[in-house]
Parts: sequence; C-alpha cells; structure tokens
Amino acid sequence: MFTRNSRRGLRDITNATNVPSDNSAAVKPSLREPTRPSTERPTSSYQHSGQVDNIDARDANDPLCATEYVREMYQHFRSVEASTSTRPTYMKSQPHINEKMRSILVDWLVEVHLKFKLVPETLYLCVNLIDRYLVTEKVSRPKLQLVGVTCLLIASKYEEIYPPELRDLVYICDRAYSKSEILDMEETVLKALDYSITIPSAHAFLVRYLKAAHADKKMVQLSCYVLDGTLQSYKLLNYLPSELAAAAVYIARRAAGRNCWSPTLLKYAEYAEEDIVGVARDVMAEKNEAQSDLRAVNKKYSSSRYGGVANTVLSSDI
Repeated sequence: MFTRNSRRGLRDITNATNVPSDNSAAVKPSLREPTRPSTERPTSSYQHSGQVDNIDARDANDPLCATEYVREMYQHFRSVEASTSTRPTYMKSQPHINEKMRSILVDWLVEVHLKFKLVPETLYLCVNLIDRYLVTEKVSRPKLQLVGVTCLLIASKYEEIYPPELRDLVYICDRAYSKSEILDMEETVLKALDYSITIPSAHAFLVRYLKAAHADKKMVQLSCYVLDGTLQSYKLLNYLPSELAAAAVYIARRAAGRNCWSPTLLKYAEYAEEDIVGVARDVMAEKNEAQSDLRAVNKKYSSSRYGGVANTVLSSDI
C-alpha cells in the first residue's frame, strides 16, 4: 500500500540504464516556448501605458522559436486549456481517496521525476493525466500509486527522448506493482482519456511569461519553484494553467523587488495585475498550508542546482 512513509523505492536506482548520470537531463528538441500573445484586449479595466517590447524579435531567425506561429499557437492554447483541465470537484465521486492522498502522491512523483532527471513538461503532463483519469474512474487507495506511476510512464513516452524503463518504474515503487499491472493500467488510462494526451500545461505558459518578464536565472528558478508547488494543491485546480503561470511570475517578481507586472506582461499574458492578485494570494495560502507536510518541492529547490530559491522569503501579504 502506498503511504507517505513507504518510500524505499526512492533509493539509488542501480539498474536504470537510461537515467542520465550527470545533472543534465536529456531534453528533446521542442519549440522554444510559444505563448499566447493576442489581438484581443484584456477584459480588465486596467489599461497599460509605456513601452511594450517585442519579445520575439531577437529570435526571428531561429526556427526552433517558431515566431511566425507563436501567436496562433498560444491563442489555441488559451482556447483549449479549460477543456483539458479539471476542476476541484471530482473527489466527491471518489469514495476511497481524498485530497490529502492526491497531494502525497504528487509529492512522491516530484521526487521520482527528479530522480529520473525528466524534463519539466513530463511532471505537469503526468499530474494532468492523473486528475483527468480520476474524473472518469473510481480508484481504490492501494491503486492510487499505480495510477500515478502509470501516468508518469505515459507522460515520459510523450515528452522524453529516453523515458524510464518499465523495470525502473517497478523498482521505484518498491515492486508494489508488476510490469504487467503497469501496462494494463496504461491501457486503462489511455482508453479512459480517449487517447487525448496533448495539453497546454502551466509550464508551457510559464516559459512564455518569463520571456515577457525578461527574467534572469533566479527569477526563472523562483517562478518554477512556486509553480511546481501548485501541482500538489487540489484546490488550485480551480484556476486555469495560464492563471497559475501568471501568478507564479507575479510572486517571483514581487519577491525580487521588481514591479509586479509590466505593459509587456500585460500584452503577452493577457492578464492585468488586478486579474492575478487574487490567484497569487491563493497560491501563497496553499503553499504555506502545505509547507510542513509536503517537502519534495522545497527539498528540490533548496539544492544548489536550483539556486536554493526555496530559502527565499515569499511574503503572503499580497
């Protein structure tokens, strides 16, 4: 049975032949963060003034940035994000699991994701698949971790050049499940989701917003720290991925002593500061509530590899 205290599967992986041995994850070639700039005006009454930068101008000759299509891509992302996300209501239909169990599962998956050195999008897709599956199917407590590790396998196959091998996933679960059980669950999950895997994740929006924010390395790390923490919160499913990404940038800029929002962010995120303040307040409230129980994100971002940004004081007074 999956419990928070049963993590023996997180010891060193000796048979993980495809796990990179250094600190650099194998990253697949991808479009470098298109975002959803828009021709629409924000619905907020807030009006910006001042200079708005063309954040794609310097990348116009880089085919990986797809600057010719970035507007349409992010318009599409914004148009479908609601339909590919879930809301915090499905636990009412789950008699055997609760919000706390989901949070513990995600906390464990953050550790597993870090252990395998997977790309960020894999983690966000994994959690999305879990939530969408739990909307459609009732899951017993002993099977919740099986759902989690199976969704990690599916997400890894979708996002990674070298996904973890099946035997390594069995090992990381301390052999609580067999290879055949994971493969059977993979088929079950995919059928339940009608093989719909592609989503615009909060991380995809975050990278674009960080580009609009002209973020330095520390701000990037701090924003990622805040956004990773939102994955553990069931209540924050009430917000769209783009809203959570904007809130993470807002919180990071505030912590860095910079203007929380800018005309360029307003243009490319299509959220005014007043649209994001409430989201940021809820994100910080959830972060403070979870801090004592869920440690994986804090542990990850306390390391020098991530700039130790978890030690940054983030004010809840927003």
